[in-house]
Amino acid sequence: MKNNATLHQWAMGVVLGIALGLGGCATGPDADPRDPLEPYNRAAYSFNELLDEAVLKPVAGGYAYITPDIVDRGVTNFFDNLRDVRSALNNLLQFKIGRAFSDVGRVAINSTIGILGLMDVASNMDLPSYKEDFGQTLGVWGFESGPFIVLPFVGPSSVRDGVGLVADWFTDPLYYMHDQGWAWGLRGLNYVDIRSDLLNASRVIDQGALDPYAFIRDAYLQRRENLVYDGNPPQ
Repeated sequence: MKNNATLHQWAMGVVLGIALGLGGCATGPDADPRDPLEPYNRAAYSFNELLDEAVLKPVAGGYAYITPDIVDRGVTNFFDNLRDVRSALNNLLQFKIGRAFSDVGRVAINSTIGILGLMDVASNMDLPSYKEDFGQTLGVWGFESGPFIVLPFVGPSSVRDGVGLVADWFTDPLYYMHDQGWAWGLRGLNYVDIRSDLLNASRVIDQGALDPYAFIRDAYLQRRENLVYDGNPPQ
């Protein structure tokens, strides 16, 4: 487990080092100031797209085809319940005490009545899901997003959210599983489940966006800002 954590920290450090080292590499007067790493980012985006087309999308499509809806929903609920643990901690760090208690209540109810989170009983009891992460917490504390960056194997991010990913790794309940073989298997299932749920969205982007990279960059940055300000970003 310690070796896995060390490898994760090393990889994230290398990526963030590249981002900080290339911070002045914007090309041309029309370059987006939020995206000074655009040449690198487009290359990383192309790599991720090739990986997605060759591996992730076929696996996700097969998963969607053979998995009954009720099972698919149960898998999604299970991982949502794990993310509520992280959300509770981040709401507490943001001093959103009411939301933190809501997240704790969701975990308690869904882990028991909801059978280890397979059923989302808490939503029917008017306990909303917030899904806060450490990148959002840093934003609430006043840390700027920093340059947009595409992380290999991960996808769109920013320097701030990249740092947040390290904290998110250590607040993931799967990190503390004794059997890391099972933990990595569950992480793989989570990625496949998420990719399966996004199949239709990716088709819309592929068919309708003139520049899919720019579309995803703008959508990501806008969504993250919206999340940091709880749906009310400054004009």
